[in-house]
Order: sequence, then C-alpha cells, then structure tokens
Amino acid sequence: MPPASPLPSVTVVLDRHDDTLHTHTALAAHHPPSGRITLHPGPGTTSETGLAHDLLVALGKPPLLPGRFPGGRQPAWEAATAWLTALPITRLTVLRAHRLTARRTMRLLQLQARTGIHLTLVCHRPHLPAALHQALRTADCSVTADIEAVRRHYYGTPIAEPPPADEPAAPARRWLTLPALDRLVSYDSPRPCTAPCTPPPIAWRHRPPPVPLTAPTAQRVAHRLHTATAHPRLAAALAAALITGASLQQLATARPRDYDDASATLALHDRARYTDGCAAYPVPPWASVFLRAAACFARLVSGEDQELLAAPGDRGHLLRVAETARLRPPQPPVARRKGPVGRVEWDWRERQEAERYDATPAGHARPSRR
Repeated sequence: MPPASPLPSVTVVLDRHDDTLHTHTALAAHHPPSGRITLHPGPGTTSETGLAHDLLVALGKPPLLPGRFPGGRQPAWEAATAWLTALPITRLTVLRAHRLTARRTMRLLQLQARTGIHLTLVCHRPHLPAALHQALRTADCSVTADIEAVRRHYYGTPIAEPPPADEPAAPARRWLTLPALDRLVSYDSPRPCTAPCTPPPIAWRHRPPPVPLTAPTAQRVAHRLHTATAHPRLAAALAAALITGASLQQLATARPRDYDDASATLALHDRARYTDGCAAYPVPPWASVFLRAAACFARLVSGEDQELLAAPGDRGHLLRVAETARLRPPQPPVARRKGPVGRVEWDWRERQEAERYDATPAGHARPSRR
C-alpha cells in the first residue's frame, strides 16, 4: 500500500572521483536499529532478483526464501518490501548506483513508492549514466556532490554497536525450550471460516494460556527469528505459535484480514472447537512486526483470501526455520526418545497423549486434548 504522506525526494550523490570516503561514510551509516541500511549490490550481476537478495542481506536476513512458488519465481522483492514496511527502517542508501540497470533502478523506485523510504543513490562517476538518467526521468530527485551535506542529511551519525551479548555466534547459541511450541505439531484439524467471522477475545476455557515470554526472552526470540529466515510467513507463524499456543493447522486458518494492527489482535478460527473455538488473541509488541510483515507479504503475493501464516504444507520448512533459530518445545527424557540424541522431537506432546489414550481401559472416555 502506498504511503499516505508525500514521497521524499530521491537523492543522487555524485562521487566524481570514486573516493573511498563516500563508500566508507555510507557503510558506516548502516545501522538498522537506527532505521538506516546501506545496500552494496553484489558485483557481476544485473538480476533484479539478485538485487532483492542483496537487500535482504542488508536487512540481516538470509537471501533465499524456502519453499516452492508459482512459476518458479521467488518473491524476494515482495519479502523485502514487507520487511521494510514492518521494520522501523526510514533510509536506504545504495552504493555503486552507476552500475544499476534501468530495470533495477525502477525496482528501487517502486520499493520507495510502496514504503515511503528515503532513497539515496550513490553514483561513483562525475555524471549520471544513461540507464540511471532514464530511470529517474519521472522521479522527484535532487543531485549533490557535497559529502558533508550527504553525511549530515542523508546518512545520519554513524553508530558503532557491538553484537548483543546474549546472542553469540550461531554455532554456540543454546536452545530456547518454549512450552508454547508443544502443540505446533498437533492432531487438530480446524478449517478456516468460509463466512465472515468476527471472533471474540480468547477466553481460554479449555486450556491454559501460554506463559508470556519475559522481556529478555522475547528479545532473544525476535532476534533469532529475524536472522533465521527472510520468509515473512514462516517467521510470523512461529511468533504466532508462541503467543497463542496454537497448532500449525489452526494457524493456517488466519487470513490477512485476521490481523488487526490497530488493536494488535490476531484472529484464529476453529468452528469445530478442537480447542477454544474462533477467537482473537492479543499480539504483544515484539510479535507485531512479524504479523505486519506477513500481512503485507500475503497481500503482495496472493491477496486477501490466502494464508496469512504458514500453511500445513509448509510444515517441514517451518520446523527447519525453528531449528535454525534454535527454538524447540520441551523434549522427552533420553530413555523415551524415538530418534538420536540431538534431533528435535516435535511430536513429544502428541505421543504422550496417544500413550495415555492407549493405556485407558476399554469403555472409558478418551481424555480431552484441550
């Protein structure tokens, strides 16, 4: 959706002599927590998708989206647009802009039109090349060669920030064991509502609510989800599982209209009442960014009638993302494991319930899984 306020002018910086000061200044300004990212396109490619992958990397995400997509086209630009819409990023600086093709430049202008971001293109030449000049003909843009003005007005103050102390290098990260994930792989099979449905707030009549994450744990989870995948639906599905305790089948009932950003609620559907029926769940601030990205991504890719979150067919991809982020449900004791030590067992809760049912004497009612 285009921004409501007027678009900021595109800034073109002429680095006449390809001075390293321009490049170093732009790279030093890269600081996503402050709303600034610097994109350094990979050399040797003119691919539009490749530029989107570079942008995802600049956002701190893996460049590839898992899964299969219609026509074999990976929706990398849609994912980048969704994250820029959801994250508090306000400025994008693109280095080596003189190498951009007209089509790549148009992609960046379309991205700006959708997100309202301040776009700065650094051209390391004394004049605009023909492709860049052609692409900018209809854009509101200004040209400058004043490095001090660029530093003050377009890049901001460089900030040196060490990596978070609680997130060391990926191989050394410890597992976060989160009970809210123990129903992610479940036997439940709710379906989306076909008629309009405005669910009431969740009442938690048949099961206890997930224990809210502490602020430090929520920060760790959010950081891990951001760096584990560029796929908004997969990241949002895991965030939603942690705040709702819902199964993947129930998460798949949500559509883009079921997330209300203004009231910070997510509606899930369950007319057959496998759990608590159709209900609206509160979304804490740490999870809102993932739901906003998923809603934007879903509308860009497939419209209002497709899944907001991961679909049941995405289960393998979803579990791999969770394991990449080192998130798992409680695990069985070593003596009760079905697989090798070190492999996450996602169905431990379901196996426990099945074993209790098998041990129930004939004629007794099966215990509720609610």
